[in-house]
Amino acid sequence: MDYRPLGRSGLKVPVLSFGAGTFGGSGPLFGAWGATDATEARRLVDICLEAGVTLFDTADVYSNGASEEVLGAAIKGRRDGVLISTKTSLPTGDGPNDAGSSRLRLVRAVEAALKRLGTDYIDLLQLHAFDAGTPVEEVLSTLDTLIRAGKLRYVGVSNFAGWQIMKSLAVAEKHGLPRYVANQVYYSLIGRDYEWDLMPLGADQGLGALVWSPLGWGRLTGKIRRGSPLPEGSRLHETASFGPPVDDELLFRVVDVLEEIAGETGKTIPQIALNWLTQRPTVSSVIIGARNEAQLRQNLGAVGWALTADQIGRLNAASAVAAPYPHFPYQRQEAFARLNPPMV
Repeated sequence: MDYRPLGRSGLKVPVLSFGAGTFGGSGPLFGAWGATDATEARRLVDICLEAGVTLFDTADVYSNGASEEVLGAAIKGRRDGVLISTKTSLPTGDGPNDAGSSRLRLVRAVEAALKRLGTDYIDLLQLHAFDAGTPVEEVLSTLDTLIRAGKLRYVGVSNFAGWQIMKSLAVAEKHGLPRYVANQVYYSLIGRDYEWDLMPLGADQGLGALVWSPLGWGRLTGKIRRGSPLPEGSRLHETASFGPPVDDELLFRVVDVLEEIAGETGKTIPQIALNWLTQRPTVSSVIIGARNEAQLRQNLGAVGWALTADQIGRLNAASAVAAPYPHFPYQRQEAFARLNPPMV
């Protein structure tokens, strides 16, 4: 397993990490993902650790905290050998202080997560969404207090716009408060929006990307093909409306190339899609999920080898889409590109 720095920090994380969204699954979204109990979760954690996957990601909203509880049970007795990443800020109730990143909410949320996880510290806490109603200074000073108390080690964000991240980093620099080192983002061969603003920002400011839904919300499994109906057992029947949208023509164009490269390499379509991500700029770790041992072992096969430059080029071409403004001049015109060369 390859280990990489998490952004501009000294923390090393595995290039593949495990997403615990299937743990304790309940409700219309997480119930469709899976309902792994503590015994099954412990076996999946065993397999991860054998392969060198030491980072486990969850959130307080995953099955109303059940994901954190199951993860905590699965790692019991081996806390020092794992890294825990969790998230907060999204609503966990209907009360006025049950959402957001206020001082009250963050302190309560961290204390509750520690209890569910059965630990006294969290390696990485990420804010799950930007809270426009709480001053950035309040958010960062609270995170600073929690770090100084030994309850958090590192902090990051997820689902923030570029300006929201930069505002936070500017406030952190001005007041000597903790800087975010991680940005958990949606990024896949059928969803490359991350590359327009957030990737250059991450490279410039030292934020490592933790990639969620690297298989395009379950669309790059190899089971969805041009001219065929959605398989009966696909979770997309229940979850498509929750996830990022995708153009069908783009999807099938990418799958066609993935299938070609699968034939050349002897690897599966998901393994190729995941391997492509591990070779992208700023990516610290790709979060894989699994409902069972077979899925996990297949996903773990995405590392230990590399796509060729030609194969990467073909995947890049198949997954490319027109750049939005103000990016398209830099993509199309040499004069613009000379001033701001593309990262990819």
